[in-house]
Amino acid sequence: MPKSAKPSKPSKAAPKKAAAEHHPLEGKKAPSLDLSDANGNKVTLKELTARGNVVLYFYPKDMTPGCTTEACSFRDNFDTIKKAGAQVVGVSADSAASHQKFIGKYDLNFPLLADPDNKVTKAYGVYQKKSLYGREFMGIVRSTFIIDREGTVRKVLPKVKVTGHTEEVLEALKAIG
Repeated sequence: MPKSAKPSKPSKAAPKKAAAEHHPLEGKKAPSLDLSDANGNKVTLKELTARGNVVLYFYPKDMTPGCTTEACSFRDNFDTIKKAGAQVVGVSADSAASHQKFIGKYDLNFPLLADPDNKVTKAYGVYQKKSLYGREFMGIVRSTFIIDREGTVRKVLPKVKVTGHTEEVLEALKAIG
């Protein structure tokens, strides 16, 4: 076999990648959450976890293509997620009024919470420096946190790619039972 046809050795960087995938909140108590839903009702993490595991997903903006695709995927897989013992809750910096329009237009079947001051997004570490077309700004990095009934973060899916994300969430829910 010619030298160039030999399989390459695994890079020494592989273990670092695995370590980098562990989010600092995994295995720890989830930061508190006390926000208003689209109807102005207060929602707390304690109330959510009392009803089961929570798929808490953070997204940049209502009505944008990626955020709409993600929300509609959660909507379409709502029953499967519910059968897995969890509920879906979305959070962005948009207003309750914006959330109402988003929910109405796409017939979303789960709550969206308004975090206009980015207090919760900062607590979860998803409000970060972003760049678009060479311009830097602060914004929400699309991320999902799987939180168990005791309020512990069991899995973090950072920098989410919308395609296939719901399947990743379902796999994470299966893993925690």
